[in-house]
Amino acid sequence: MKRFCYLFCLACFSLYQSTAAQVLMQEINPELFRSLWSAHWIAPPNTSLKEYGVFHFRKAFSLESKPDKFIIHVSADNRYRLFVNGKSVGVGPARGDLAHWNFETLDIAKELVVGKNVIAAVVWNFGEYIPFAQITNKTALIVQGNSEVEKVVNTNNSWKVIQNHAYSPIGDFSYLRTFIVVGCGDEVKGKKFIWGWQTTDFNDENWTKARQLERGVPRGVGSGAEWHLVPRTIPLLEEKQERIKKIARAEEVNINDNFLNGKAVTIPANSKVSLLLDQTFLTNAYPHLLVSGGKEAQIKLTYAEALFDANDQKGNRNEIARKSIKGTYDIFHLEGGENRLYTTLWFRTYRYVQMEIETKAQPLIINDFYGVFTAYPFQEKASFSSNDASLKEIWNVGWRTARLCAAETYFDCPYYEQLQYVGDTRIQALISLYVSGDDRLMKKAITDFDNSRVYEGLTQSRYPSVVQQIIPPFSLFWTNMVYDYFMHRKDDDFVKSQLQGIENVLNWYENHLDREKNMLGKMEWWNFVDWAKEWPWNINKSIGGVPQGTLDGNSSILTFQYAYSLNLAAQVFDYYGKTAQAQHYKQLAEKIAKSTFELCLDKEKGIIGDTPEKQAFSQHAIIMGVLSGGIPAEQQKAFLEKVLKSNDLIEITFYFRFYLTQALKKAGMSELYYSNLTPWREMLKIGLTTFAEKPEPTRSDCHAWSSSPNYDFLATICGIMPEKAGFERVLVQPALGELKNIEARMPHPKGEINLKLSRVGEKGVTGEISLPPNTTGRFIWKEKIINLNVGVNKVEVK
Repeated sequence: MKRFCYLFCLACFSLYQSTAAQVLMQEINPELFRSLWSAHWIAPPNTSLKEYGVFHFRKAFSLESKPDKFIIHVSADNRYRLFVNGKSVGVGPARGDLAHWNFETLDIAKELVVGKNVIAAVVWNFGEYIPFAQITNKTALIVQGNSEVEKVVNTNNSWKVIQNHAYSPIGDFSYLRTFIVVGCGDEVKGKKFIWGWQTTDFNDENWTKARQLERGVPRGVGSGAEWHLVPRTIPLLEEKQERIKKIARAEEVNINDNFLNGKAVTIPANSKVSLLLDQTFLTNAYPHLLVSGGKEAQIKLTYAEALFDANDQKGNRNEIARKSIKGTYDIFHLEGGENRLYTTLWFRTYRYVQMEIETKAQPLIINDFYGVFTAYPFQEKASFSSNDASLKEIWNVGWRTARLCAAETYFDCPYYEQLQYVGDTRIQALISLYVSGDDRLMKKAITDFDNSRVYEGLTQSRYPSVVQQIIPPFSLFWTNMVYDYFMHRKDDDFVKSQLQGIENVLNWYENHLDREKNMLGKMEWWNFVDWAKEWPWNINKSIGGVPQGTLDGNSSILTFQYAYSLNLAAQVFDYYGKTAQAQHYKQLAEKIAKSTFELCLDKEKGIIGDTPEKQAFSQHAIIMGVLSGGIPAEQQKAFLEKVLKSNDLIEITFYFRFYLTQALKKAGMSELYYSNLTPWREMLKIGLTTFAEKPEPTRSDCHAWSSSPNYDFLATICGIMPEKAGFERVLVQPALGELKNIEARMPHPKGEINLKLSRVGEKGVTGEISLPPNTTGRFIWKEKIINLNVGVNKVEVK
């Protein structure tokens, strides 16, 4: 028997890394976009295709010679993992909806051999336990060869299938007493598992013929389809081995750190053992538990971001004394075989893992336990350093947060929801652009939200999602995302394809104007702004984070946000020659922002009310008042000083600090950014290894909207911003605050921007800025402007 007999029977030492490169869209046979595919969707016969189930599919075929190229297109519902001759080559499909169902394109030539080959897939349907982010129709698989050469693997009734009855769902996590919608845990019975099912020499004689469904239908073709197929536009997810770092606690067993490095440990017969393992940082990973013996033993793995004390509080995440674990879990029932690897269908999020082991008459050998990290394959191409070394830790924790919140879509949080929300995603996308330079996930997100549109014209607040949710302010932030992409990437065809969607959103808002007050009137849906403590969750209305005026009308925050979005949209429309519409947006923005300021200004207090009644006052209203231009330019600094110093305003949380920074920049107060990093320093002090959703007590320990420093270290402290659409011209307007020197590099569509600056005296600066080919820009320090050209530019201002 092989050293590793994996649950998915991966080849020896496989780390779930795909050995087949993703093929560019240009290599897809054009006929597959014009006509129905020759391959059919296939499914297991004589079983419900809507209910929970895990199924294995196989197809054996022979080759007379090893090909240089063998391109196939693969998709499934809900999800699949594909194997060629026992090796994992792809996981998918990238999440979308039934009208835009993604297929992966893979070149599997490297895995093929002369003679017999086997292509196999595990396909699962979570049924009623489906994650909110997973849209579905019914259980099915499709594989389509790119040409006549590859059509031998096309799915039809020559494929074989069997249900793996070893699996059952763990679907009730209500004891966590919170909103959690990431799907079910796995309970796996080893004695029922089909070991080696995808290897070449496995005997599948007792498997049944697959049930043949409809042919594959590319989107825009035919008279109708259950899945409208579109090509995946993002790369396959990264997967790599990640070892557990620490044994935090061991009960009823003697064990040392050698176990963490792959040294086997024996659990005696008739024992109950508990191990608390500490990754020492939060991660997303597939747990891999390799065992031998232990017939009829049970192992329960519980996963948590943090431990909880007796009062159900997390406290310092590094402290474990008098704390216990509470979280999602999986259960594995062992059948006593040698070198059995148990893992999960979907990844788990954890810092802490508790392993509870109960053996029966046979001792159990745990050969190994580790994780296989997974995420969107962003590469950290940017860097930032300064004389304040503590900023490096903020950078590293922020980037880890951003990475854990990005896979086939952006996530708000990986542990609880894994949903792509517009409010989170706008910030995440900018971090992606600045740190990695990879715009593919941002572009997919913009497209996903555009596809989510409801008949009124609004986008859904989160998408893909099996439960429709509408947050109108998030539709405005979606229009802002298009503006961000427009400014950072030269992609005219794509941006122009979004203009109608922007118009639909802005028209919806215009139809909700109170024409007498020139403010937004009564609003439907959930008008979420921020998780301020003064805006708690209302059980009866099933909403929270909602200021005064968002339902009954005349919200200054929402009206200012609408004006802010109108102004950004006007720039995009004007650029593409839609001058009349752009002018209308600018005029409307000016009118409603001015009216809102006049009606909501409390002259005595010198602040802006959340409504004209001026019964509540928030930092949010001032921030959006500045961004919209509603607060006159000459008064913006005074208002923002109240935001920074007053204790009488409803406070923003981590999410809205992104917009505070934008307001500071607009008002010429960027120098204050560095001194306002206290919330992130406080999170580090309590042991967070990712940035949390909101101030303590928080549900999620990992929320990407709180990673804005990874953007602002480059865009605010370094001051690197696009000055013209498409980043065709670069603006460098640094704001060092109390910092003495900074050094950074960041990716640009045409190469890389490098910056190194040091203060000279109290007001001066000196250093170098290099721009990539075919790029020019400006450097602004105080009142001094220096033109920047391609290559190295020396700057000095005394």
